[in-house]
Amino acid sequence: MLITEKEKIDRYYQALLNRKQSYVGIFFVGVKTTLVFCIATCRARKPKFENVEFYTSFKEALDNGYRPCKICKPTENANQAPELIEKAIKLVKENPKEKITDFQLRQKGISPEVVRRWFKKHYGMTFQSYQRMYRINNAFQELKNGKNATHAAFDTGYESLSGFGYTFKKLVGKSPRKSREKNIILINRLTTPLGPMFVCATDKGVCLLEFVDRRMLESEFKDLQRLLKANIIFGENVHIKQTKKEIKEYFEEGRKTFYVALETPGTDFQNVVWDCLREINYGETTTYLQQAEKIGNPKATRAVASANGNNRISIIIPCHRVIGKDGKMTGYGGGIERKRWLIDYEREHSNK
Repeated sequence: MLITEKEKIDRYYQALLNRKQSYVGIFFVGVKTTLVFCIATCRARKPKFENVEFYTSFKEALDNGYRPCKICKPTENANQAPELIEKAIKLVKENPKEKITDFQLRQKGISPEVVRRWFKKHYGMTFQSYQRMYRINNAFQELKNGKNATHAAFDTGYESLSGFGYTFKKLVGKSPRKSREKNIILINRLTTPLGPMFVCATDKGVCLLEFVDRRMLESEFKDLQRLLKANIIFGENVHIKQTKKEIKEYFEEGRKTFYVALETPGTDFQNVVWDCLREINYGETTTYLQQAEKIGNPKATRAVASANGNNRISIIIPCHRVIGKDGKMTGYGGGIERKRWLIDYEREHSNK
């Protein structure tokens, strides 16, 4: 939303001049003379008051034609976990079988209250829930590798088998003893120059990569769980780690090819269209009609467009490279301005 209240605009402008850390993520300032937008702590030369306007989200700044500032990297730094949160997450990853208590957080100089608020705002869950998912995922992997449920329960920090069994079944969908053949979908978060993204993966490969503010994201999660007959829980596997690495290289080094394994549940037609998308060269665009012709069905333009819209793995399956036959930008779940940014970015780096 564009900020129009004079008092708030004055306060935000003063925060911009003073580079106030407490305002990071609270507002995004668009500079009319350069068409870039920044966060409060940007080190660039400060614009004049009459040349700025303030937005409540970076997506709105993007939608109004502004580009992310290369100095302060607003879409990354405004959504990146603060240092205290990173320390808390690191504790969980380093101790996947242990419940991290408020006392332990305080011993490390971490405020449990700050951690709780951050997780509730950015993940929609408590820090304890986040921990619980990591511990259950660890137990799930060990059960699949042959460990018995009793050992998995006590090794994961549970003091009773019933408590472990209840939590395990609630998250995974089956009891520990019946879960060896059960599939689960792990979900994690990464930051990019265009904003944070969720990445989901099974043992077979990545099944979702979307911006966290994508339209209908909740519906995508529900469809994915239904199609794969699996529950989504927080965690990380080799496919998620590889995705984070390759997406980072895409944005920072102009990576043109992705090698991470994918799992794309859908109809045969949808998978033909998605495979066709992956054949569009980096730095080039095509149209829905050209896609339909390429798969041998020139009358299926609308069906092709629908299949593109159902693509759950953005960037890696590059549906952003498809435009209207008149050259105009068409619908994109992550937002038209992100689509335009990606196309321009790839054209700029295609010969490098």
